[in-house]
Formats: sequence, C-alpha cells, structure tokens
Amino acid sequence: MIVTVVVLLVIILFLVSSSVRLVQEYERGVIFRLGRLVGARGPGVFFLIPLVETMTKVDLRIVTLDVPAQETITRDNVQLKVDAVVYFRVIDPESAVTKVLDYRRATSLMAQTTLRSVLGQSDLDELLSRREEINARLQAILDEQTHPWGVKVSIVELRDVQLPDTMRRAMARQAEAEREKRAKIIHAEGELAASNRLAEAASIIGSEPAGLQLRFLQTLTEIATEKSQTVVIPLPLDLVGRLLAETRAPERVAPT
Repeated sequence: MIVTVVVLLVIILFLVSSSVRLVQEYERGVIFRLGRLVGARGPGVFFLIPLVETMTKVDLRIVTLDVPAQETITRDNVQLKVDAVVYFRVIDPESAVTKVLDYRRATSLMAQTTLRSVLGQSDLDELLSRREEINARLQAILDEQTHPWGVKVSIVELRDVQLPDTMRRAMARQAEAEREKRAKIIHAEGELAASNRLAEAASIIGSEPAGLQLRFLQTLTEIATEKSQTVVIPLPLDLVGRLLAETRAPERVAPT
C-alpha cells in the first residue's frame, strides 16, 4: 500500500513538473494541443495539460548569421569569393515553427543562394564602389523570401571580397596609370595657366618702354647678388637689332 502511494506521488510530481513551463522575456512559447496549434504565449510561467499539450520555445532576439565565402562570377566575367553577415530575428513565432522545419538553416541557405545570384548580376566596379546599394538589394530580397517564415531580415553586409592575384595586379596597374594621367593633366593645366600669365606680363611690359627698362635693371640686380665669376648681361632684342642693322648698312660715299 505504501509503495503504491509513493508511486502515485512520484507520478503526480512528474506530471506537475512537466506541465510547468517558464518562458523568458525574449522568448515565446508556441503551444500545441493534441497536435493542433493553440498559439504563442509568453513571457511568464505557464501550465500545460500533461500528455495533451506541448510547447516549443522560440528566441526573439536578433541572430547574427555568418554567410561563408561564396564563389561567384560577376557580370563582367570576374571570378571572386565574397562572404557576408546577416542580422535577422523572428517576428512571428507561430510561422517560424509551423511554416519551416529549421528557420535558421533555411535563412542561411537562402542567404548563400541570394548572395551568388545578386553578385552574378553586378559588375566588379559596382561591387567595389556601390556596396551599400548591393547590401540594400540583398536585404530586400532576403526579407521578402523569409517573410512567410515569420523572419525579419534587418541588415545584410558584404564583409570581404577576395580577388584573384592577377586581378589585383591589374587593378594596381590601372590605379597607377590613373594617378599618372591625373598628374599629367594637372601639370599641363599649370603650364597653360603660367604661359597665359607670362603672355599677359610680356604684353604689359612691352607696351611701356619704362617698364621694360625697369625690368632689365631688376634682372641686373638679381644677377649681381649671385657669387659667380661669370656675369651674363642680357641685351634687349630691339637694341641688338638696331646695332646689327647699322653695321650692315652700306657706307655712304661723300660727294666730290
């Protein structure tokens, strides 16, 4: 008799302990009654009908999902590897339990296939310079595909783009050539501006004989300050021209 009572007490304690469920603040408990969905409850303490009701807990916190590196070929036929990180959370616990077997694995596989598909429709330059737009496109596609599962994809970030060594060297040569091109253009623009200024200065000085003479004297002063054994004195071209003309002129014969 005593053994029977003890057994009954043990069975009752077991049923009571198995019927009490604690759901944390960041969780929801999806309850099934004889296999039929009752609803999601929580947070708090709940009592389930033993052998009749069961409960599956679903975490509502943001999940960080690492997408492994995916080999893909861009639209301009460049082979590369790209990995990413996805941030998502469950917003509908009932759908996350009843619509998909494992929502985390399903989201991970969906992120991998979507990453390869989107990168295959993009050029390499677009991937390197317009990464924010590609991230937004990936997030929108993933969010739309996982919405029936009760999953909300909030952020998708491309993390690392691994290029082949040959492509890296080609891009380095291209960047170097672009820098040389810009340097030559800047140098040419500087030469053009300097020549225009010199032309304006020559026009102003040439129009004023006194200004030309002052410039000549200033040049002599600058030469005199140099400690050199040889001094070169420039002569105006018009003066040299007149001297040459006078020396080449035929001597006049005096009348007898």
